[in-house]
Amino acid sequence: MKETRTLICIPDISGFTEFMSEADFELSSKVIPSLLNNIIYSNEIGLKISEIEGDAVLFYRQGRLPSLQSVLDQCHNFYTEFYRKLHELREQNVKNDNANSIPAILGLKIILHYGTQIAPVKVGSRIKLLGEDLIVAHRLLKNKVPFDEYILLSDDFVSTYSEEELEKTLSRTSFLKEAESYDHVGEVAYYYMQLVPPQA
Repeated sequence: MKETRTLICIPDISGFTEFMSEADFELSSKVIPSLLNNIIYSNEIGLKISEIEGDAVLFYRQGRLPSLQSVLDQCHNFYTEFYRKLHELREQNVKNDNANSIPAILGLKIILHYGTQIAPVKVGSRIKLLGEDLIVAHRLLKNKVPFDEYILLSDDFVSTYSEEELEKTLSRTSFLKEAESYDHVGEVAYYYMQLVPPQA
């Protein structure tokens, strides 16, 4: 299995389980696919889809990373378009008693990781990703971040950029640093920033 430098991006819908249990099936079966499609169509930096995982999209991109600013802009685009769709879905389903729970319960968190211990393999007609760095990206969904909605950048992702670019880009944002220890992986450092819903 050939190892390739790969960016992993996972926009993950928070509140998914609560929404699925509280909203009626007719509403949830419309809302969740619409939100996942919205995430997919909001991709502007050439990310490819590996899997759609129920409440998340597993994107990847091989080779050289885009600029840090363009990656962060993409994350903010995912987020603003996600909320635009949330409010649109609430209006479309206003006659449903659970419509107000759409923006009240659901939100978005975005995980970014970069590594070489990963490779795309063809399984049937789909491309699937395998490797340790894919495991790390998924483990990072379980973390100490005290917010429901955020962008999380692994230290491996951040460290691929020059000090100049990090200083220019991260100094203008509100990223905090944390670390988490995971079984079979060890300690993984990461940076995170809270996302605040745009006003409707």
